[in-house]
Amino acid sequence: MSNSKEPFGLERKKGQTPPKRKRRILKKFLVYSLALLTMLAIALLLFLTLHPSFGGNPSEEQQELYRTFANYEDGKFINPSSDMESSTTSSSFEETDSLEGESRPSGELAVSELDWDKINSKGDSLTWFGHSAFLLSLDDKKILIDPMLGPRASPVSFIGPKRYSEDMLDRIDDMPAIDAVFITHDHYDHLDYQSIKKLKSKVGHFFVPYGVANHLVRWGVEKDHITELNWWDETEFQGLTIALTPANHFSGRGPLNRNSTLWGGWIILGEQTRFFTSGDGSYGAHFKEIGDKYGPFDIALIEGGQYDERWPDSHMVPEDSVQATIDLQGNQMMLTHWGAFTLARHSWTEPIERASKAAKEQDVNLIAPRIGETVPLDGSFPAPASSWWK
Repeated sequence: MSNSKEPFGLERKKGQTPPKRKRRILKKFLVYSLALLTMLAIALLLFLTLHPSFGGNPSEEQQELYRTFANYEDGKFINPSSDMESSTTSSSFEETDSLEGESRPSGELAVSELDWDKINSKGDSLTWFGHSAFLLSLDDKKILIDPMLGPRASPVSFIGPKRYSEDMLDRIDDMPAIDAVFITHDHYDHLDYQSIKKLKSKVGHFFVPYGVANHLVRWGVEKDHITELNWWDETEFQGLTIALTPANHFSGRGPLNRNSTLWGGWIILGEQTRFFTSGDGSYGAHFKEIGDKYGPFDIALIEGGQYDERWPDSHMVPEDSVQATIDLQGNQMMLTHWGAFTLARHSWTEPIERASKAAKEQDVNLIAPRIGETVPLDGSFPAPASSWWK
């Protein structure tokens, strides 16, 4: 007669799952989990590939051209120098106190009604849409700089940094024909899919750093309406001198294409106005190089509105922005990269308050118009008499 008892020490309690069955259940769980993770990875890859807001990628032929550039290594664009220390001390980042002030306005930020009579007048002028988006009127030409007018700095509409003010896409309907659009780099807070889709039929020409054209082409812009430049490249456009300048930053619209496109600042020289916009980037020796080669500038738009001790190599603190203006030989400075989105941990008004203080100490002429306000570029617009942001 067989003995069905388990060996001593291995007796199963009543209702206990046999070891073999446990292993089968665990194996099934692992197989199903792996299958689920694989499906999610495929879905994510398809989303990154098929969703148009992520833009395009450089072809092998384009990459072959890039490999001839001094600022392209190992399949990626690189910064002009590894020496990217702040012009100020490291304590400038420590001054940021995320516990004081609000990270965004308590209500919707007001936008001034666009004064089209002033914009269309003969004099050169500048109109701010918040963050780094501008309408430049220069030599009777209408030029947009980084026209991010969408509601969120994100590839999707339901998540991501939300604009402080009203959705500004409708402002495009009122715009006249735009002679040119200049893009500094392809991050979502500077290059917006919805804005380009709505603008493209009004735009005569696009100027972009190398690689960015692939995004525009995917969104329906004709190739022959796009000019790509490398740092220090110059071209002419309807009597204007155009040049792309170096910047210490990075690029990419997804996890798979970081630094596959170039970034930079723009110089636009007209008959009366010498204009510069820095794009995004940390402080460096390139500002003095730009000033020595192309300065002085009547107006310099300098980033300094989103900074963090974690990003010393890709963004400036406001004190750096003021020093960059001095290096550039800028007659007027306007702080950019603030007033529309919260991307860093400081209060939304801290950048302009610190820039105002530093500009006063350094005797730099800082202007701070309201969003939507048009300012003349003849030097007659005064420094802010009141802090409209308070």
